[in-house]
Amino acid sequence: MLIACTLLSLAIANSAQGPAYLGFWHNNVAGLSVEHWINDALMAIFFLFVGLELERELYVGELSNFRNALLPIVAAVGGICVPALIHFGLNAGTPTQNGIGIPMATDIAFALGALALLGSRIPASLKIFLTALAVMDDLGAIIVIAIFYTAKFSLAYLLGALAVFAALLVLNRVFRIMALWPYLLGGAGMWFLMYQSGVHATIAGVLLAFAIPFSATSEDEHSPSHRLEHFLHKPVAFLILPIFALANTGIVIGSGWQSDLLSANSAGIMAGLVLGKPLGITLLSLLAVSIGLCRLPGDLQWRHIFGAGLLGGIGFTMSIFITNLAFTGNPDVINASKMAILLASFTAGLLGFIWLRLCSQQTVANT
Repeated sequence: MLIACTLLSLAIANSAQGPAYLGFWHNNVAGLSVEHWINDALMAIFFLFVGLELERELYVGELSNFRNALLPIVAAVGGICVPALIHFGLNAGTPTQNGIGIPMATDIAFALGALALLGSRIPASLKIFLTALAVMDDLGAIIVIAIFYTAKFSLAYLLGALAVFAALLVLNRVFRIMALWPYLLGGAGMWFLMYQSGVHATIAGVLLAFAIPFSATSEDEHSPSHRLEHFLHKPVAFLILPIFALANTGIVIGSGWQSDLLSANSAGIMAGLVLGKPLGITLLSLLAVSIGLCRLPGDLQWRHIFGAGLLGGIGFTMSIFITNLAFTGNPDVINASKMAILLASFTAGLLGFIWLRLCSQQTVANT
């Protein structure tokens, strides 16, 4: 659906209906544009879902055991820092330097989707590794958004949002309130206060996720966190992300689109995602294992880690999201950046799929 919505958005944006289509997303509704509501409100629900996934991983998943979690954590750090350094190296001191966060992110849905196409050909632990890597990658992107992409700042509103968060934690930890509605109501208030503070409102979704009770000892259906994660899975996958794609991939491909891709910003994005991701993930993982900081799972080889690194170069959702924050008020740069993200994500996904497919064939031949 994401691919279909992206292609549909591209087709309409470059047709005779393009101006009307692009104009629709800028219509004002209750003081904000339609696009603004999608990127600030609907995507807060997406970030709530990501936060719930992260909470589960920390309590009972791959990240619950520090020894097991260390390799994907180290890999995520490499996958964040090396692409950022590549972009910074090409754009330092220029107006597009603010795009440093764009190639940091990995799109969990697309990366795991590409891996799923390989089925049983790849080791089971590779999916666990890539899932944990992508979750930690998203956490890194969330931190970057909170710290570096704040347009304005109001301490009073931020303190208000944190006070609501603290109150929700009291409901959870002290009073053991298991009903969801007080947390959702408080989350809505926290979203408004966070929006007014200047810190991106989607961060409220992540904070809300960690305020909602999660019990590692109870049955899954009795855990409010699990119930909400299960409920949100389909709306996020089949409604929120497709709408986000429709609203944010209406890229007008003009006559000079080739030169846009040769700009320092576009080159930094594409090189960061296609080259920086696999290099950062593989090299830092190799270093960590070499010095004994962590270990490589028994059924994985370094070629699998490199393949996962290639799939980590699928930026899409988070990269587009950060683009909108980095270049607010500069539609031409946003347009060129999104084109670079789409091309780089497609290239990274295709290369990762082919590489891991060849690795699986080689493993079968050796056995």
